[in-house]
Amino acid sequence: MSDHVYRLSEIVGSSTTSVDDAIRTAVRKASETVRNIEWFQTQEIRGQVVDGDVGYFQVTMKIGFRVDE
Repeated sequence: MSDHVYRLSEIVGSSTTSVDDAIRTAVRKASETVRNIEWFQTQEIRGQVVDGDVGYFQVTMKIGFRVDE
């Protein structure tokens, strides 16, 4: 087993549906341009209230990806 080096990048996902959807959308989009994503860590969850209901969810997270050797 070799040692790995990881890099962190902060991203923000949003969704009108759910926190789960915001996370999945952000990870999928980030994986289009970032290779070797191996994990994520949520930092903050927030949203917008519109007319007394949740308008959208927004999740700030860090993604960890392995640096090529």
